[in-house]
Amino acid sequence: MIPELGHLAVILALALSGAGAALGLVGAGLGRSAWMRAAASAVWGQLLFMALGFAALVYAFLVDDFSVAYVAQNSNSLLPWQYKISAVWGAHEGSLLLWTLIMGLWMAAVAACSGRLPLGFLARSLGVLCLLNGGFLSFLLLTSNPFERLLPLPPADGADLNPLLQDFGLIVHPPMLYAGYVGLAVPFAFAVAALLSRQLDSAWARWSRPWTNVAWAFLTLGIALGSWWAYYELGWGGWWFWDPVENASFMPWLAATALLHSLAASEKRGAFKSWTLLLALTAFSLSLLGAFIVRSGVLTSVHAFAVDPTRGLFILAFLALVVGGALALFGVRGGAAWSAVRHGLFSRETFLLLNNLLLVVALAVVLLGTLYPLAYEAATGGDKISIGPPWFNRFFTPLMLVAAAALGVGPFVGWKRSNLRRLGRRLLACFAVSAGLALLVGLLLGESLSLGGAGALLLGLWIVATQGADLLRRRRLGGASTPLAYWGMSLAHLGFAVSLLGVALTHELSVEKDVRLAPGETFVQAGVSFRFEGVVEASGPNYRAQRGLFEVDDGGRHLQLAPEKRRYLAGGSVMTEAAIDPGLFKDIYVSLGESLDGGDWAVRIHIKPFVRWIWLGALLMAFGGTLAVADRRYRRLALRFAPGRRGLAGRPAGAGTAA
Repeated sequence: MIPELGHLAVILALALSGAGAALGLVGAGLGRSAWMRAAASAVWGQLLFMALGFAALVYAFLVDDFSVAYVAQNSNSLLPWQYKISAVWGAHEGSLLLWTLIMGLWMAAVAACSGRLPLGFLARSLGVLCLLNGGFLSFLLLTSNPFERLLPLPPADGADLNPLLQDFGLIVHPPMLYAGYVGLAVPFAFAVAALLSRQLDSAWARWSRPWTNVAWAFLTLGIALGSWWAYYELGWGGWWFWDPVENASFMPWLAATALLHSLAASEKRGAFKSWTLLLALTAFSLSLLGAFIVRSGVLTSVHAFAVDPTRGLFILAFLALVVGGALALFGVRGGAAWSAVRHGLFSRETFLLLNNLLLVVALAVVLLGTLYPLAYEAATGGDKISIGPPWFNRFFTPLMLVAAAALGVGPFVGWKRSNLRRLGRRLLACFAVSAGLALLVGLLLGESLSLGGAGALLLGLWIVATQGADLLRRRRLGGASTPLAYWGMSLAHLGFAVSLLGVALTHELSVEKDVRLAPGETFVQAGVSFRFEGVVEASGPNYRAQRGLFEVDDGGRHLQLAPEKRRYLAGGSVMTEAAIDPGLFKDIYVSLGESLDGGDWAVRIHIKPFVRWIWLGALLMAFGGTLAVADRRYRRLALRFAPGRRGLAGRPAGAGTAA
């Protein structure tokens, strides 16, 4: 009975999404204040029913209701409870239900926190969001219903969750990633609302900026968590593989990063307004493209959902409708947003434009490398080609290095124009500091770096030096009044530098070795001694394991590592679980391979210097993006509800402007 109630709740949410779209868009078009105010009520109703539907599916997993087909396919009575909950989004149907729930949360947040926006603009935005959620809910109910029953003879037990997904990574990575994906629908909706209402001044950019910051922060964290999960779970010590599904999340991130910088220029100077609108449409369109890549069945990947082509056609039609409609609207009305803002060559506007161009070209490189093999296979009737990491690195890396160089200049250039003599002195001083630091780091490492590695090290330190110098300059001018938006921006840029340093140093200094070891044998790699003590039997809640025992001596620091080969009881799948000693400056990584003749074992040993800096930098970027939203000028845009206070329901149509 509970699954049927969940199914009914999702149907009611779909009905409310249609009502919310009609009330918001038609009401704004006709100037009906009551209709526009009712759109917010429809949004809250969707969230309520989506939460009920999601809770019903969680309940079915927790009580092992194997009469529900989705539960039977993705759970097992031996599965630990935390993985039963995360199994809700471990496959296509449940992850789509999570997607719609997160969409409901974003819509409710917009309804609750945008009370100072003009009612007509807000109603159109909510109407667009309801339309989008209606499309996802239709997809869920028509092709991907997670509540279908296996009656009259349900299985006695479930098939089990994919062992790769029985991990903490599944608990945190998809919700965070989806929060970023779906959050980009808000600037998309704001852009469409601005085009529909012909309100193409700088106000919509100011309203969109905090929402874009938060969505970008979630997406940054989601990508970082996926990279970290791949690093320790897949068993060979990698952190990024240019897999098409990885690229599916990276492309919206690149577009959203460009959008953040373009919004700054549109808000401050009224520049690049048409370009900013187009980026807002593009960022969420790429999220939809990512959904198509993952869920259409057009590729095989460890990350992809195996689904039938019918679902792929539905997503493709929805993608064409949403993207095509948005671009058509932009083509008709986007020209009205064109603005001629005068600025010099050495100005912040110019460097923001350069940043945008580099990010968009990098996005085009990733898009081409991701879609070309799929297009080639479709055009040739099944012939396959692959584009691997060397191709991406060859074209993508130089663009990012140029972007890093420009990023270091950005803090010192002013709006409109800059004093070239003063700018030159500051940049020369920062370059001298960063070059000296790079030389010192190279000497401390005692390693010879390649030209590319040395260049990346120099550029990372260049960003640190320029951001530090700009911070000191602002402190001298009165740091107490420095806005939170500036602190957030600086922290995000420093996070990018930390990630760049992590990537460069990990790539240059990592040591990887496959060895054959017998019990009692010792192997030394990069000054670290590994003594293999042998293998013992172990067991978990739903698996049996062979656990390797290693005594490790890292320069007098003694530790024990115990990688495992697990055989899961439900399906017999065998998985490798690496053992990692994490550190700020170095990871020691051991993975147990196959048993060999004579009692020997194949062992993979990795020494990964500075690999944690990659994810530390991402955390700093995400925190910086979130911190910027706390700036007081964005707080003025939000309305805090209080009893008896007139909120959305008490505002006349078109009234109010953002502070």
